[in-house]
Amino acid sequence: MKHAVQFGAGNIGRGFIGAVLAQAGYTVTFADVVEDLLTQINARGGYTVHVTDHKKYDIEVKGVSAVHSGSDAAVQTIVGADIVTTAVGLRILKFVAPTVAAGITARKAAGIEQPLNVMACENGLKATSQLKELVFASLDDQTKAWAETHVGFPDAAVDRIVPPVHCEVPLDVAVEEFFEWDAERSGFVGEVPVIPGMTPVDNLLAYIERKLFTLNTGHAATAYLGKLRGLRTIGESIADPQIQATVKTVMQQSGAGLVRKFGFDPAAHAQYIETILKRFSNPFLEDVCDRVGREPLRKLAPNDRIILPMLTAKGYGLPYDKLVLLAGAALHFDNPEDPQSVEMRSSIASEGVAATVVKYTGIPAGDPLVEEIVAAYQSLSA
Repeated sequence: MKHAVQFGAGNIGRGFIGAVLAQAGYTVTFADVVEDLLTQINARGGYTVHVTDHKKYDIEVKGVSAVHSGSDAAVQTIVGADIVTTAVGLRILKFVAPTVAAGITARKAAGIEQPLNVMACENGLKATSQLKELVFASLDDQTKAWAETHVGFPDAAVDRIVPPVHCEVPLDVAVEEFFEWDAERSGFVGEVPVIPGMTPVDNLLAYIERKLFTLNTGHAATAYLGKLRGLRTIGESIADPQIQATVKTVMQQSGAGLVRKFGFDPAAHAQYIETILKRFSNPFLEDVCDRVGREPLRKLAPNDRIILPMLTAKGYGLPYDKLVLLAGAALHFDNPEDPQSVEMRSSIASEGVAATVVKYTGIPAGDPLVEEIVAAYQSLSA
């Protein structure tokens, strides 16, 4: 039987990637650092994914196990694996990389010729490429050369909303019905695995940016604008007619840039936006603005969901004012339990809004965009 190692046993790891792999016939070993979670997985050997949407049904995931992600046991699971996936967050990839590198080294030493494919299923551009760079930094030259022909690193674009909904059984997960998993066909080594729910594509960047700069951009806009209104959940926020209209325009402005950049069909992309708005309004998944808006500095980074679509639209001479408004709303995000929110607000208090924009967005001082974002921030301060 085919074997998969899934780094990250959180809600996305269990409710999305791990579940898809299990449904495709893989035995799945989760690798994580939370001991209680590892113990529960090994004790139960399975869990239920509750599809909680306009349609409701359950998916039973069975035959799973768990290891500590930094252990020799994790290394040995990679030795016998067909595929390695991650759902840990971009910042955690550097901690996963040494274990993956050790597993590759051990596969070479054991003389294993069977291809291994490693895929980082994260919210970010070319996450697998980032992971590959981190992994190769831990390999010697001979192992790097061996890995180039024996280990594939296909980039991926993934999309499923998996909020932290409480389930009676702690391992169970509630998810929306919609999901999308696109993988770069040329990045695989050996035959491209047949995984129902995973679609091999040739122009992955288009799909990554379509998702990141439509779903994630719209999600962030809903969270930040809702938080400013004192609303707690994404559902409450998108139900506000003014917020919904602004969020839709945000996605239309980012989408206009995507259409110009990648040649997407405008009508199809407009329907994609409508699908996303419907997903945000799913009454059965209670997702809170504080969760979706967390790590605002990452979301304000030059290549992430706010600044890059803004620059893309501006570069094509298209409207981008609502994307500027989104940047201003993100700068207002106030959650004392989120370290990036605390850092951002401290920077605004000590250095001012303009300097904070320059420091975190990559927009150079003196660029008119800086003042446009400052003006948007101030317009939301009343």
